[in-house]
Amino acid sequence: MNPDMMEALHAVAAERGISVDTLFGALAEALTAAYQRTPDSYEFAWVNIDTETGEIRVYAQELDEDLEPIGEEFDVTPDDFGRIAAATVRQVMSQRIREAERELKYEEYAGREGDIVTGIIQQSDARYTLLDLGRVEALLPQSEQVNYERPEPGERVKVYIVEVRKTVKGPQIVVSRTHPGLIKGLFELEVPEIADGVVEILACAREPGQRTKIAVASNDSNVDPVGACVGARGARVRQIVNELRGEKIDIIPFSDDRYDFVTRALAPAKVKEVRIDEELATAEVIVPDFQLSLAIGKEGQNARLATRLTGLRVDIRSETEMANLAAGVDYADGSWAEGEWVVDQATGEQLWHPADGGPPMTEAQVQAASAADLADAEAADVAVSVEAAEDAIAADEVDEESEELEELATGEAGEGTGEAGEGTGEAGEGTGEAGEGTGEAGEGTGDRTD
Repeated sequence: MNPDMMEALHAVAAERGISVDTLFGALAEALTAAYQRTPDSYEFAWVNIDTETGEIRVYAQELDEDLEPIGEEFDVTPDDFGRIAAATVRQVMSQRIREAERELKYEEYAGREGDIVTGIIQQSDARYTLLDLGRVEALLPQSEQVNYERPEPGERVKVYIVEVRKTVKGPQIVVSRTHPGLIKGLFELEVPEIADGVVEILACAREPGQRTKIAVASNDSNVDPVGACVGARGARVRQIVNELRGEKIDIIPFSDDRYDFVTRALAPAKVKEVRIDEELATAEVIVPDFQLSLAIGKEGQNARLATRLTGLRVDIRSETEMANLAAGVDYADGSWAEGEWVVDQATGEQLWHPADGGPPMTEAQVQAASAADLADAEAADVAVSVEAAEDAIAADEVDEESEELEELATGEAGEGTGEAGEGTGEAGEGTGEAGEGTGEAGEGTGDRTD
């Protein structure tokens, strides 16, 4: 091999990132294939290349009946070998170089599932978006893209490697912009404490393009996990939000106390009470009436994220609903008040917008209205109680009057009976007197006889 060819091989190796030994091996295979196509070539032959001088020699051995090599190896290099093999070497070398490049690319990305890489968008269609990662290209399927994102050619984006496939045409790398692992990877890049293992992300729940909740914990009592992730004046988390095109991120401290963890997972809503059923893996959460909409979130988003973050099915109820359920009120007719909390862009204050189209109310007004409704309900209960008491008293008075009348009627009847008895006695006395009169009359008769 002349010096120019040696220099060319070294240049190709440096340009393609392939080792010189790999190129010499590919060249030896190509030359062996070229020799075996020459007339009167030996069946068992091989090519040796001196990497120092570039000298090419062909060696062969005889084969026995069982096609096993026997005897000493000998030099069978043809005199015109270089001219005969030149065209074949060019083709085979190109093929071998491409195969070696594909293998190197695959080895570079094999086992990197879960890594974050930066790619430049090349083109996009209805099926997938093609990204340039440098030496290789990656596929971003439509299913792994955020719905409202519109990738522009030439734009740089960070993506999460989902899968690395080995194909005939080289490695096929599938990436994602919706995977929860993208959040963890971005925090590892922006927060040194997470990269060093001082702070850990123990749970992550995400609705791509809208909102993400992560629970963090610190292995060092002197490090605040939430503060480390937020950064000075929110600088660290702001970088991640910008990369995610404005996706909101809630960072909460992790807690081993499941009651406390559920309470924190529903932030920014304020929770009054949490009841957990471990067997059913459910959590019943009671919140103030004015916090119900905030706890549920827009279209139930806050409740869904809390469910994924805690691993419990979260059921949110208001204080009024719980009180009415305890009193036996049925909510099947859907008669409770509906509406949502909306942030006023001008003042930054949350306003309650009733579903019936009523005027927006501040938190204080909602609380005052709730207190007034509660007071009216209590007053109505008191009025009902007073009326019931008056009815009971009136009924008691009627019963007492009835009893007195019965007693009076019974007494008068007894007196009448007594008077009748006395009359009978007087009649008896009269009879007695009459008898006496008769006796006297008898005595008078006797006197006259004498």
